[in-house]
Order: sequence, then C-alpha cells, then structure tokens
Amino acid sequence: MSAASVKGWCPGALRPMQSGDGLVVRVRPFGGRLDAAQTAGLAHLAERHGNGLIDVTSRANLQIRGVSESSHRPLLDGLAQLALLDPDAGTESRRNILVTPFWRDDDETQALAAELEEALADSALELPTKFGFAIDDGKSRVLAGNSADVRIERDAVGGLLVRADGTKFGVAAARGEAVTTALAFADWFVASGGVRDGRGRMATHLAAGAELPLPLRGEAEPAPVMAAARPGLYPQGAMVGVAFGQMPHATLSQLSDCGRALRMTPWRMVLSEGKRTMPTASGLITEAYDPALRVIACSGAPRCREAHADTRALAAALAPNIGAASWLHVSGCAKGCAHSGAAAITLVATGAGFDLVRGGSTRDEPILRGLDRDDIVRDPSILMGGH
Repeated sequence: MSAASVKGWCPGALRPMQSGDGLVVRVRPFGGRLDAAQTAGLAHLAERHGNGLIDVTSRANLQIRGVSESSHRPLLDGLAQLALLDPDAGTESRRNILVTPFWRDDDETQALAAELEEALADSALELPTKFGFAIDDGKSRVLAGNSADVRIERDAVGGLLVRADGTKFGVAAARGEAVTTALAFADWFVASGGVRDGRGRMATHLAAGAELPLPLRGEAEPAPVMAAARPGLYPQGAMVGVAFGQMPHATLSQLSDCGRALRMTPWRMVLSEGKRTMPTASGLITEAYDPALRVIACSGAPRCREAHADTRALAAALAPNIGAASWLHVSGCAKGCAHSGAAAITLVATGAGFDLVRGGSTRDEPILRGLDRDDIVRDPSILMGGH
C-alpha cells in the first residue's frame, strides 16, 4: 500500500493523507518555529509541488495541499533541505508537541522543546497519532484549552510541573527532570491500556477509571490561564489570524519577509517574531475582534472528497451575523476534522443539506435537518433560534 492511499489519521510529511485536491502533507516545525528561510522555502515548495494552498492547523502545524504522487518525493527532498523532515514516520508521529508562542529569548521553552523532541525520537513508545505534549511554561498558561495529553507547565511561583491532561494538579519537577517525567506519563499511559485500536487520549483514560501511580500524582497547582490570544502586537511580535486556517503561498512568502521567524499557534494564528507593526498580506486577520475569528470551517468541497458542501464560502457569508459571544463551526461532513469539540452553532453538511446542532459537536443530535444553504444565508436568525 502506498503512502498516498493512507487516509483517516493525522497526516505527516512522510505519511500524507489523500484528500479531494490531492495529498495533504503536514509539516511539523521543530520547536513550533520556522525561521525566515524555512518560511520562504515552504512557500516555494507549496507553489512548486502542491496547489499553492497552505493550511494552518489546530495542532500548530502547516499543511501543503494538492500534492501529487509524483511530486511527493521532490517535496520531501525540499523539506529535508530546509531541516523540516524527521528521519522516519514513527519519529514524526511521536513528535506531536505544542509550544507556547510567547516564549522569551532568556527562558527555557526552546531548550525544553528540543530536549523533548530528542527524547521522543529516541523512544520506542507506540503512541496514538493524536497523543500530544504541550510546553506551556510561561507565567500564565496559554495552551490550557488546546489538545494535549501531557503538559509541562509552571506553578504560581515559577517552578516547573508536569501534569496529565484531565487532572487538576501536576508533579513538581526540576529543570533536568521535566522531560523524563513527561515521558514517564506517556509510558504509563501505554502500559496501563490507554491505547486501544491505535487510539486513546489521556483525559478519557483517566475519566474511565485509570489511576496514576503514586510517583505521577502531584500537588503542584498550575499557573493561572491567560486571556485568549487575539491578533495584535505583543512583546514577542505581531500576532495575525489566518482566515479559516488557509492561505495562499504568496501570503506565506510575504510573511517570510516581515519578521525574523514565524511562531506557530493552535489558534489558526501565527506570530511574526520581532515584528512591531501588523503585517498586511492578503487573507490575514489583523483586527482583534474580526467576526471571522469566531468561525471554524474545514476545507470543504471540492478540496475534501468526504465533504458535501463548500464550507468556507458559507462560513464567510455567515461570519458577520454571528454574535460576539458565539462560535460557529461549519463542517463538510460528520467527522468534524476542523473542530472536534462543541460550538454554540454547528452546521454539518449532508447529502440532503445542512444539519443544525446548537451547543454541541458534529457527533450530537441535530435540532434541524436538511437546511438549504441559500435559506440559511438569507435568514441567519434560524441558527440562533429565530424560528
């Protein structure tokens, strides 16, 4: 079976996933950061070997779309030249790490990330593809609401702790112990039966009754959670949103010219490192309260062969009508690839129209079925219970 025939999991560069517009090749930046040369190089590779479209994912990665079977090998060669390729698919799949974008040059974030990457590469752990780690070691936590199974964080007085997702407290760890402790959590997860049929998440495993061993039970309370990041200027640089998590290669190329590096986030935003003015490239969201920030949409048709509708056109039409306190998720099918959790309003495309779920996810029972796309655009009040 060729790599291109693989589907239904989190893609990588070495194990791409087939979609409606070709292979999806996921690039996982080391340390959650791309320097300017890597950013420009990725834009060139997306133009030359893909269809020019690049996704910014909820796992802080980039995806090059529209890659053909014949162009996959040259693309991998290009990624290797940019130092963005793992030695093998197993190492790549384990290197699933979120890194806070708000690190400073004098802190330990990048060193922790590099140490964890190296430890995972040397590990023989067979983790589910969605199992991940977070390095959220600032004075305030910014990744608490994002998907991760083992978290390296700070406590209220600045000490390091390691915490299993789904638990309130973590284990205090000295600087030299943090990565080893994180791998101990992952090792226990596998040994205690957390993986079933290649799947499994830490919080679900604990909620089902699994009990951490005494050495992994701690009383260290994590630092407070920071308010949600928005587009704007920060001490580290300029944060910009990417409309619906997708941009053309030209936009990425422009970003490579306006800052020292790009720091990736799981919020479909990127931070242009050292930038003191907001970038103005096409398709970027620069206003802190732009309505498009409250809308999530998957690739949709025709880009995804599983999708029943063009999700992004509908999302763009509806965005201005979504209240400031609401979230809209438009999914091309019931899988909910772009957002697995609940939203105030979820629209799920089917062969018979759109199903409407309020306060739930694509897996929940809809309150209305078979809504017509044009009717929704003409009267968006139906989404909020106006009828």
